Amino acid sequence: MCLRHCHVRPAHHPLNALHIELGARMVPFAGYSMPVQYPSGLMAEHHHTRTAAGLFDVSHMGQLHLVGPDAAAAFETLMPVDVVDLPVGKQRYGLLLNDEGGIIDDLMFFNQGNDTLFVIVNGACKGGDIAHIQARIGQRCEVRPLPNQALLALQGPQAATALARLAPGVEQLVFMTGGHFTIAGAPCFVTRSGYTGEDGFEISVPAAQAEALARALLAQPEVKPIGLGARNSLRLEAGLCLYGNDIDTTTTPPEAALNWAIQKVRRTGGARAGGFPGADKVLAQIDTPASLARKRVGLIALERVPVREHTELQSEDGQRIGEVTSGLLGPTADKPIALAYVAPAFAAVGTRVNAIVRGKAVPMEVAATPFVPTRYYRG
Repeated sequence: MCLRHCHVRPAHHPLNALHIELGARMVPFAGYSMPVQYPSGLMAEHHHTRTAAGLFDVSHMGQLHLVGPDAAAAFETLMPVDVVDLPVGKQRYGLLLNDEGGIIDDLMFFNQGNDTLFVIVNGACKGGDIAHIQARIGQRCEVRPLPNQALLALQGPQAATALARLAPGVEQLVFMTGGHFTIAGAPCFVTRSGYTGEDGFEISVPAAQAEALARALLAQPEVKPIGLGARNSLRLEAGLCLYGNDIDTTTTPPEAALNWAIQKVRRTGGARAGGFPGADKVLAQIDTPASLARKRVGLIALERVPVREHTELQSEDGQRIGEVTSGLLGPTADKPIALAYVAPAFAAVGTRVNAIVRGKAVPMEVAATPFVPTRYYRG
């Protein structure tokens, strides 16, 4: 999801004063001033989320409702995923595509029933996304942005224990389901999902009540505040794409190894095959993998040298074969990890490649993702 920096004066959002009170280092991000880390530091925040529960302010994300009897069918025309058959009470990952099959944004959508879809898009993309959705399907359903909603994420193996004290019953949710709860006096919409690879929840709350909710969560003994820095290292260990780094309008879902997000009903031979932007290109790439010019892979460095984004990748005989899109020393993996695009001939797990770091070849090996096992709660 988006971590792109914005070059205009950053806006403040509902938890700004709380972040400063907690000693956060603030940075401009997606048009907002956002906490990158707190005094304990990125490593401690990362490990706390993996072992207890971390609270993330993700209020920069865009939230909207699509409303009307035709909303699901209309939204499905923008994405290669199954929207129409998503049951009430369930959430799914989606991909907005342009007419060339490139990824405009990745998002989450939830069927709330009563002809209403709840959609969460990336912060740096939300203005363009909402305009795109309005222009393409605004005549078929009502597009309602929710600028007065904040968004918090509570992530980690003790997240359910902490949240259930404030919202009894929330522990009964399973991964990619959700419901309405009153938490710390605030009406919230909660999904059991997140961006860390851990069990956890995302909580949509009225902005005016976000600080009270955050303080109530932070009062739980398992919970500490976590910044954008650890959010990035957690998602990379989980093998999750960051919009603007690992996927963008120049990458298609098959190139990005996101075929898993395209259900059979939307593929060649499916009951509702195609009918989305760039369908001919995307379906041809799925049907004929050999047609891909590049493919996203995971990489692990064989030396303890972090390999950052934009690092050139070469074959062992010195030919340029691709580029790293995200990379760091994984705090839990305890080794340098990366996501990258390589020529398909070098995409098989176990293939050796070289990353060129300051003129030196650092050996890396293609690895399966996630780099750290995910622990989503499926019941």
